[in-house]
Amino acid sequence: MRIDEDACYRALETRDRRFDGRFFTGVRSTGIYCRPICPARTPKRERCVFFPSAAAAQEAGYRPCLRCRPEASPGTPAWLGTSALVSRALRLIAEGALDDADAPALAARLGVGERHLRRLFLRHVGASPLAVAQTRRLLFAKKLLDETALSMTEVALSSGFSSVRRFNDAIRAAYERSPRELRKAVAKRGGGGEARGREGGAPDIALRLPFRPPLDWGALAGFLGARAIPGVESAGPGAYRRTVRVAGGHGVVEVRAAPGEPYLLARLRLPGTEGLIHCAERLRRLFDLGADPDAIAAHLGADPRLAPRVLAMPGVRVPGAWDGFELAVRAILGQQVSVRAATQLAGRLVERHGEPLAVRGGLPEGAEGLRFVFPAPEALAAADLTDLGLPRARAATITALAARVASGEVALDASRGLEETVRALCAVPGVGAWTAHYIAMRALREPDAFPATDLGLRRALGGVSGADLAAMAEAWRPWRAYAAVLLWTADAQGARPAETEVSNGSLAG
Repeated sequence: MRIDEDACYRALETRDRRFDGRFFTGVRSTGIYCRPICPARTPKRERCVFFPSAAAAQEAGYRPCLRCRPEASPGTPAWLGTSALVSRALRLIAEGALDDADAPALAARLGVGERHLRRLFLRHVGASPLAVAQTRRLLFAKKLLDETALSMTEVALSSGFSSVRRFNDAIRAAYERSPRELRKAVAKRGGGGEARGREGGAPDIALRLPFRPPLDWGALAGFLGARAIPGVESAGPGAYRRTVRVAGGHGVVEVRAAPGEPYLLARLRLPGTEGLIHCAERLRRLFDLGADPDAIAAHLGADPRLAPRVLAMPGVRVPGAWDGFELAVRAILGQQVSVRAATQLAGRLVERHGEPLAVRGGLPEGAEGLRFVFPAPEALAAADLTDLGLPRARAATITALAARVASGEVALDASRGLEETVRALCAVPGVGAWTAHYIAMRALREPDAFPATDLGLRRALGGVSGADLAAMAEAWRPWRAYAAVLLWTADAQGARPAETEVSNGSLAG
């Protein structure tokens, strides 16, 4: 990844927040690396070396700054300046692909050789895949030390370290201090995390989820609220809440906006803390917190058909999903019916086939309406869905998808590229191109997925044909998914058209 060092230094001198997370500055005289917004005195130009990622700075031997906290950076968008293969690999690493496996296994999932993958990482990220995974664990552990009151053992396991000893060694190597010394330093500055939940109950954990402003919380909450599965999710202007299945049982998560702050506030009540790093990453994907709104707006705003919508909806995000299989089922339920009808069908499905929610310590305040956890693929593959009021063909589609996901034949993760994912999904009887792109767009975080046959998108552009819409959208690459959200949610009159599919005579919402 090529870096304009003069531009980086100018951003460092002005502490320009637009560059936060895009690069990190190593200071040769101190051996520390910082964010562009670090409040410390700006080092001389000849003492600076610039890195495209925290992992690259870490691998070069620099230590994270304790003042600007690189672990609190909004993060570099996964596809910014990287190859498509590296983008997919970065998403898999964020999902924990290297927590229990090695680099050859990751390369095999991506369909390439390990040496080739390492070369691509060094070229685009500045560090090896293992270094990226290690830095991810390290910075998340530092975040937990600063923002929570979890014990050292819990911090180690929550961050993906296999043992407390490895955690202690990694912290000492990176910060030249022990974990306890780091936490004491935070306490002296008046910081520190909240106390855990009730005695004997599930731990309540509060975390900040940073993003690069702006972010349209109202649009995100409105989109998710209209599609919230009754008993599993709830969303409104105040907060988004949902049930989750994690190792060891069930939990509830809540996310709120923090007005005026470049982060969302998350509160998690989980059966334990192991795997917390994966929960935090899922929430980041759900709210698309890795997006670069300035770059997206500049690109899409160049099209006069999208420019008014870009201005009306700054900080557009593509609403994601907590679980890819859940989103895929929800998309199939939406075929040929309205968004409201699909939501009712989804509620009926979890009422009959979902797992009754069991949260140790009881439900947190505001989550009283949550009663179920969405059924696993194995459960729906074996279930009789004909009593839900669905056409038999659509019930068969859900059953077939569940069976293929359960067997691993269909992988709802980033291991495949967009075209391959769409082909695999379209091979499921009853899944068309619209449904496949919609799943890729929201569940798999493919920024260039685009349901070109969507009736709502066509209407928003004056009733153009699907072929004409697809041709128009070529100019919107690689952010066609964001263009779709703009067209769905920010028309000039403030209307909110429902997304629908016209594919083989069907409509999907």
